[in-house]
Amino acid sequence: MSSLLDRLRGPGDWVRLLILSFGGLGLAPIASGTFGTLGGIILAVPAVYLPFFPYWVWLLLLSLVCLAFGVALGPWAEAFFGLKDPGAIVIDEVAGYLITVSIFALGTGRILDWWGHLVAFLLFRMADILKPPPGRKLEVLPGGWGVMLDDMAVALYSGGGLLFAGLLGWL
Repeated sequence: MSSLLDRLRGPGDWVRLLILSFGGLGLAPIASGTFGTLGGIILAVPAVYLPFFPYWVWLLLLSLVCLAFGVALGPWAEAFFGLKDPGAIVIDEVAGYLITVSIFALGTGRILDWWGHLVAFLLFRMADILKPPPGRKLEVLPGGWGVMLDDMAVALYSGGGLLFAGLLGWL
């Protein structure tokens, strides 16, 4: 961790790293994607109180903001870490989780309780780890697109599973 921090070359690098690691969640020494997905919960839970638009719209808007930052800053992250889709970059998990929950909210007209968020978390992590098609293929896209779109695509699977569970009355 200290060698990582030593490579930061000023306030701009710090800000980029904090955005992409979602406040440092992605810097967890193990399971950074799992910790990063918690960032999605951190945004999704209070978003229910935002005015003017339905909850699911806010979730999609927040995921689009994450997408914009991830695409714009993805090339910097890959150069900084010297890796394609570095594990410390978790803004993609945040966006994916938000899409997962938005599918449920749109399809059922309901908001998840704590149990529902736990199920959403587990479904998204499972989909993110397994990377069903086209997730794995999207990883090869250049720069920030490859970082972001694979997680956003697999969120369709976890969101579909969550919606299915909700429509069956399990959530």
